[in-house]
Amino acid sequence: MIPDDDPSRALTVANPDDPSTTYISLVGNTYAMLVTGRQTNGRYCLIDMRVPDGGGPPPHRHDFEEMFTILEGEIEFTFRGEKHSVRAGSTINIPANAPHHFRNASGAPARMLCMCTPAGQDEYFTRIGDVVEGKDAPPPRLTQDELAERRRRAAELASAYRSEFL
Repeated sequence: MIPDDDPSRALTVANPDDPSTTYISLVGNTYAMLVTGRQTNGRYCLIDMRVPDGGGPPPHRHDFEEMFTILEGEIEFTFRGEKHSVRAGSTINIPANAPHHFRNASGAPARMLCMCTPAGQDEYFTRIGDVVEGKDAPPPRLTQDELAERRRRAAELASAYRSEFL
C-alpha cells in the first residue's frame, strides 16, 4: 500500500547558479549542495562537484551508496584498488562499504553530480569544509595549522557520518 501524499514536503528545484546555493571548498574541490537531506527527509542528497586538475579526496569508504555522473571532463576512480577512467556522459555507482577514491588526472577541470543515498554526506561536507561565495570562488588560503585542523575535524566526524579514511 502506498502512503498518502505528504503535503508538508515541497517540490525542490536545484540550480547550481541560484544565489542561495551553498558552496563548500573541500580538499581543493568546490561542492554545491543542490539537494540536501533536509529537503528529502534524509532519503538522498545531490552535490554538484567541481574538481580541478589534481583534485579529489583521499581513499575512503562508507556504508551508503554513492553515484557520480560526469558532466564535464574525465575523472579517474580507484575502486577496490583498480583504476577506471570515466568520461563526461558516463555514470558510475560505488556500492556501500567499498574502498574507493577519485582523482582528476586529466589536465583540465572536471565537473560531476554526486548522489548519496541515504543523505548525510551533504551535512558532513558542510561541517568539515569552508563555505565559499560561488562555484568559481578560489579555495581559501589556509595555513598549515588550519589544514591540520580540517583533517582532524574530518577524521573526528567521519564515524558519525558512517565513513572511514583508509
